[in-house]
Amino acid sequence: MLKKNKKPTSTGEKIFNLAIYGLSILLILVIVYPLWFVIIASFSNPQDVASGAVWFWPKSWSLQGYEVLFKQPLLWRSYFNTIFYTVAGTLFGLLVNIPVGYALSRKDLFGRKWINILYVIPMFVTGGLIPIYLVTKNFGLLNTIWVMIVPFAVSPYNIIVARTFFDNSLPEGLWESAQIDGSGTIRYFFQIVLPLSKAILAVIGLWTAVGIWNSWFNALIYLSDPNLQPLQLLLRQLLIMNQTLQTQTTGALASQLAQTSQMMQYAAIVISTVPIMLVYPFLQKYFNQGVMVGAIKE
Repeated sequence: MLKKNKKPTSTGEKIFNLAIYGLSILLILVIVYPLWFVIIASFSNPQDVASGAVWFWPKSWSLQGYEVLFKQPLLWRSYFNTIFYTVAGTLFGLLVNIPVGYALSRKDLFGRKWINILYVIPMFVTGGLIPIYLVTKNFGLLNTIWVMIVPFAVSPYNIIVARTFFDNSLPEGLWESAQIDGSGTIRYFFQIVLPLSKAILAVIGLWTAVGIWNSWFNALIYLSDPNLQPLQLLLRQLLIMNQTLQTQTTGALASQLAQTSQMMQYAAIVISTVPIMLVYPFLQKYFNQGVMVGAIKE
């Protein structure tokens, strides 16, 4: 076969393409460099970071920030708590939100319109912190591992996203064909719907996991036992403690504490971010598909 000759690119198009490439590279650098700086700063000498000598690579290596963090007796316990809350909370969130999203996508659901409205209202109006705290306490969830998983598992936003996905991605004829083959609703959902919904499962799972992993406020309110607290809350308490010590000291000791606190911040960002960054590449393919949910309607 003869290859078709490509139409020569005009000078204006070349300039436009170069501008787009240049802007894209600039945006990548703006986004990536702060993260890279945090990583190299966490392995640098505190004095080099304070003096501005660290730009692209550590001038002199130091693990002071990590050493101070790893000496904390509750660090690994809180790390395990965070992993448990994230895994269990994500699975429970998917178990709750995905079936509800599918049910709301069914046009034969009785009262579908009003149920959708009931799920939209909590996105704008909530009961408030005190009523939620009292309900949590009355159910006996206060200061237990389940308070980080059960009360906040239902997400109206995730349910609406899942409903939109099922509305736009699953043709009605698929359900009719399954009925002809003798499949019921539950069997259809587990054997046909879920295998075809990997994209939305990955998106909602990633959103839920990141939200739980970064959460510290709920733990601050509902957990008083240090052995149950997640990593983010422990790191926050350590940084506040160091800042308090800085205000109580003067001179060289205050400067040393300030540098140590800064190195702890960099190290804390790294150890609390790396796990999520390692998980994302495995979900990227499905995530790229899921973010377009509802963007195109037939």
